[in-house]
Amino acid sequence: MVDQELTWQGAVARGDRALFDAVARRHWPGADRVLPRLGRAANHGVLWAGAASALAVFGSARARRGAVRGMASLALASATINTVGKWSVRRTRPLLEGVPAARRPARQPRTTSFPSGHSASAFAFASGLALESPGWGLVALPVAASVAFSRVYTGVHYPTDVMAGAALGVAAGCTVRWLARDIERQRVSPGDERPAADAPALADGEGLTVIVNQGSGTAAEAGLDLVRERLPKAEVIECQGPDLPAELAAAAARSAVLGVCGGDGTVNAAATAALRAGVPLAVFPGGTLNHFALDLGLAGTEDTCRAVAAGHAVKVGVGRFTPGPARAEPSDDPSAAPVPAPGASGREEFGYFLNNFSIGAYPELLGHRLRWGPRIGGGPAALLASWKVLRAERPVRMRLAGRSRAVWLLFAGNGTYQGSGPTPRYRMSLGEGLLDVRLVFGGGRPGPRLLAAALAGPLTRSPVHTATRLRSLRVSQVPEGTPLAYDGEYALAPGAFVLDELPDALTVYRPR
Repeated sequence: MVDQELTWQGAVARGDRALFDAVARRHWPGADRVLPRLGRAANHGVLWAGAASALAVFGSARARRGAVRGMASLALASATINTVGKWSVRRTRPLLEGVPAARRPARQPRTTSFPSGHSASAFAFASGLALESPGWGLVALPVAASVAFSRVYTGVHYPTDVMAGAALGVAAGCTVRWLARDIERQRVSPGDERPAADAPALADGEGLTVIVNQGSGTAAEAGLDLVRERLPKAEVIECQGPDLPAELAAAAARSAVLGVCGGDGTVNAAATAALRAGVPLAVFPGGTLNHFALDLGLAGTEDTCRAVAAGHAVKVGVGRFTPGPARAEPSDDPSAAPVPAPGASGREEFGYFLNNFSIGAYPELLGHRLRWGPRIGGGPAALLASWKVLRAERPVRMRLAGRSRAVWLLFAGNGTYQGSGPTPRYRMSLGEGLLDVRLVFGGGRPGPRLLAAALAGPLTRSPVHTATRLRSLRVSQVPEGTPLAYDGEYALAPGAFVLDELPDALTVYRPR
């Protein structure tokens, strides 16, 4: 049996070398000028990042989603290659005998040969793009094939290295697509939040004021005509920019129900106004991602209209961050005494979050993106911000529950998120009444740390990552100028603050 296996491996190796030599002997007109340059352009994913940036700036919404899927697939393929693939089969690089000197790279790669990272990245990006935007995928696939072939043409890889890399890239693209669809299927699913008996039924919309943020991602396509048709007596006000907070506060003060159409940042501002006025909230999804609406179980405007007309609503928890030191140590016990209602603590309330709060790598990335986005576009700004954060940022040292720690990321979710590591996916319920706290500890570079944390598993403790559920958390000695992010918004963190959860604090409409 062993002899047969060795014979089979030898036959594959001989065939591989024969095909490699055949490519080395063959001359294609113009290939000596094009293929080596194409292979160099794909180093470190630069070619594909450039393509994704161009699609983000000039492409349609579907093309932009495809670019994001492509880069996510590329990241997955690269992580798999560099953490598993290169070290599981330690194959040496081909001997360059017979490869013309004009084709050879100026510096031969030092990593092992199997599988081809360039091929994996190329086919991962192309397949991820094609599965979301087939038209652009047809454009990218020939380029990906050329990049893969260039690795054999320049003598860097054997043909089987390239084929294995291409197969791994396609698998990464399919995996990202499956994960995205799984998230979409599971997120639009109502949780077990407690029904709200005090929500008024507004059959014709009288008493409802809907504030529409015209600057949100898809507010123009959110189906406001349906609101006017189903709830004809509702007042609909369109505004944007600095007028939004004042309009929300005024609408909450005079209305029985406050409605909002916009993304997560707009919904956060509306929830703050609704909490302070003590009125229910009706959310009409109109942003690019709509995390809160999806986790609540709202698929679109029709769902909200039906819930408002019938008076169907639920109680959801709200996260809060408040400047100043805590009066008591935080508790890991979910059965601890509840946090006082909004405004009852006697301290100035700094802000609420419906989705999540974070300090560290993500707020830094968000700050760079917001600063560069108006000049170069959102997609390129996000890519440039990611590169800068992963290369230049340092961990933040602060005191957490009385203990000094250096962290790359402090994440606090309003309710428990599904998904491992510091990059959670969605919530099954918004009525749990606990914070999902995740920490990525400092040390080393942020990229490897964040990747290791992502692989650490949900609600686990490891040398680089910890995750737990708390009612409150005290944070102090935060360096001046440290940014924070909450529900996609950006601000500077106070020197000390308390994160806590307000169970059943907000009434939100949702159909049964």
